[in-house]
Amino acid sequence: MDTRGIILAAGRGSRMGTLTNTQPKCLLSLGGRTLLDWQLAAFRDAGITRVAIVTGYQAEQLATRVPDTFHNPAWATTNMVLSLTCARDWLTRFPCIVCYADITMEAAMLHKLNATRAELAITSHTCWRKIWEARFANPLLDAETFCTDPDGYLLDIGGRTDDIEQIQGQFMGLLRFQPGGWERVEHVLHTLPAPDRQRLDMTGLLIRLIRTGWKIPAVPVTGLWMELDRIEDKFLYDQLFESGDMGMFHEIVPGRLHSN
Repeated sequence: MDTRGIILAAGRGSRMGTLTNTQPKCLLSLGGRTLLDWQLAAFRDAGITRVAIVTGYQAEQLATRVPDTFHNPAWATTNMVLSLTCARDWLTRFPCIVCYADITMEAAMLHKLNATRAELAITSHTCWRKIWEARFANPLLDAETFCTDPDGYLLDIGGRTDDIEQIQGQFMGLLRFQPGGWERVEHVLHTLPAPDRQRLDMTGLLIRLIRTGWKIPAVPVTGLWMELDRIEDKFLYDQLFESGDMGMFHEIVPGRLHSN
């Protein structure tokens, strides 16, 4: 069964300031192309040809970008997980790789994630610390807990810590669901009161799942992964593209960066 892609692009991106006053965040440009173009190219290069966007804010600007869209009419009052439920038609029928709309990734990451046959798997970037040290004067103000067991299964995610050495990676906004896995997720969601479902973010969902005993593999990857969370991130990445200094994204030798 062919894997499909789902891009979660319903949110407003308010931390980008005026840059998202008239357009979704995924249409902001990095390295000469939009975030959405980065994502679609990665899916295409990974052999994933059917990709849908979950829209919300400024949905009309995304409606013609791909053949398939799902819409979250309550995008202004719901979080990431509720946006994902809008793509239920695909999630219940196909393996799906889900990505946040404010990241870039490489096809190799998608290949590696797609190779797992777990009901639910995520990726973890192994060079996260170098990236966070470039983004933040104090990485611990933003970095979240991330811990796996010796077999690579997720133990903890999404919390706060004052010990950076205890953070083994960072969640990238990339997940893969099998249809059976998504059905299990729906069962968990149905046990929650409506307000809790509306507020639930993705790391909150993951921590709920592992606390029920679900074994979720965290697939380690490296390479070009840019998270555009704040307007300062765009300034940083623009400077890095201009200088060509992208080594923080790679464990060994930089030089795989291409913007076309």
